[in-house]
Amino acid sequence: MKQHLAAVALVSLVLAGCDSQTSAELKTPAQKASYGIGLNMGKSLAQEGMDDLDSQAVAQGIEDAIGKKEQKLKDDELVEAFAFLQKRAEERMAALNDEAAKAGKKFLEDNAKRDGVKTTASGLQYEIVTKAEGAQPKATDVVSVHYEGRLTDGKVFDSSIQRGSPIDLPVSGVIPGWVEALQLMHVGEKAKLYIPSELAYGAQSPSPAIPANSVLVFDLELLSIKDPSAAAPQQ
Repeated sequence: MKQHLAAVALVSLVLAGCDSQTSAELKTPAQKASYGIGLNMGKSLAQEGMDDLDSQAVAQGIEDAIGKKEQKLKDDELVEAFAFLQKRAEERMAALNDEAAKAGKKFLEDNAKRDGVKTTASGLQYEIVTKAEGAQPKATDVVSVHYEGRLTDGKVFDSSIQRGSPIDLPVSGVIPGWVEALQLMHVGEKAKLYIPSELAYGAQSPSPAIPANSVLVFDLELLSIKDPSAAAPQQ
């Protein structure tokens, strides 16, 4: 919550001194930077559901603080208000997480019925798009892969394919769904993975692009198993 309040304060720096009918000038570097701070913080607050804050009250608080005026609310009133916002934010987040978990479960139940989709004992779902007969990696191997990760609504959150550059990674150093899937694949194969949240990031949100309890969908191509001796330092 302290971060939220700091964000509110930064947004208000742009609002302070401007009435609701007047737009700030955006000519000097300082003005442009101020606008950028306000824009970024405003997006962050809106993303977290704090879209009913009173911008004029925020600006008033900053003006009173900068002007060393007597604050219009007592500290205990502010503590009570902050506690309300904190509780509301937690309730909203809990509701969103519960909704995401239910939606993910429904998606996987429906997806498991499709032809070609296999479900492992762990709950991982996958289908082989392009079959190959190459070697299968072990948990101790390092592999080279191409991938694209999406949410179940199709929104891409990461893609080595779009970047045009495959990545090397240790099989045992990725999310559990990948650890299992890579050891099921053969070099040269392309697969589509449907990873339950408990085999990905669970109730954690690793980034704003991946909400908590998200089922992750990956297009994955296993390009090669790296030769350990090739990475050994020269004597």
